[in-house]
Amino acid sequence: MKLFRNTFGDQTADQERPLIILHGLLGSSGNWLTLAKNQFGNHFRTITVDLRNHGKSPHSDANSYSDMVSDVIELMDDEHIERAHILGHSMGGKLAMHLALEHAERLDKLIVADIAPRAYPRGHDAIFKAFHAVDLKTATARADVEEQMKDFIPDMGVRQFLLKNLNREDGHFAWGMNLAAIESSYEHLLSEVEGWEAFEGESLFIRGERSSYVMDDDFSSIRALFPLATFETIASAGHWLHAEAPDAFAKACLSFLS
Repeated sequence: MKLFRNTFGDQTADQERPLIILHGLLGSSGNWLTLAKNQFGNHFRTITVDLRNHGKSPHSDANSYSDMVSDVIELMDDEHIERAHILGHSMGGKLAMHLALEHAERLDKLIVADIAPRAYPRGHDAIFKAFHAVDLKTATARADVEEQMKDFIPDMGVRQFLLKNLNREDGHFAWGMNLAAIESSYEHLLSEVEGWEAFEGESLFIRGERSSYVMDDDFSSIRALFPLATFETIASAGHWLHAEAPDAFAKACLSFLS
C-alpha cells in the first residue's frame, strides 16, 4: 500500500539515515508536523507517514501489524531508503518494534514512545462509542461534532485530538479514518509483541512521567527483545508526551540519535 507521507529537512542530508515517524492509533502524520519541521528536520531528512486506514492513506479491511510493516518497507523502497532511524508512538511504537524485530537490517536506531511490548487492556471503547454516536449529517460546524462527543469524552484535549480526523467532503463532514477496520483489528493492535529474535541495535524507550503505559516492571520484558534498550522519562508528561513536552521529548530523541 502506498502511504501518504510528508518530508521535512534537507532532502539530501543524512540520505542513508533518515528518520521515519509513525503515529499512534487514530492519529496521523499531522500530529508530528511541528516537531518534524522545527526540530528533527534540522538534523535529518524526516518523513512522517499516515498509516493505513488513517489520515490520507488508503483504506483496507486488512489492518494487522504485518500489513503495516509491509507498508513501511514499501515506503522505504519507494524512497530509496536502505536503512533508517524509526520513531513510533503508542500503536506506532508497537509497529516500530515489529519493524525492528522482523527487519533489523532496515533499521539503524529505534525510538519507542510510551508503549511496551506487552498486551494492553481495552481502553478506547468510549471513543468508538463517541464516533458512532455523532450524527455528521446534522453537524454544520466542528463545534457541533465536539458537542455531540462530550458525553462520551469529557476531556477537551482528547476531543480536539480526535477531531483532527474530521474532514469536509462536498460540503459535508466525514471521518477520514477507516473506523470499521480499526475497530475490527483493535484486539490485535493491543496484543503482545512476541516470537521474534532480539533486536541487537540501539533503542530508546521514552515514557511520560504521568503515563501508566510503561511501568518499571516492563523494563525486563523490553530488554528481553531489545537488549541494548535505554530508558528515559519525560517529567510532567502523560501518554501524549511529544505534544505535552515537545522540547524535552525532542532533546531526548536528538541526543540519542546523535
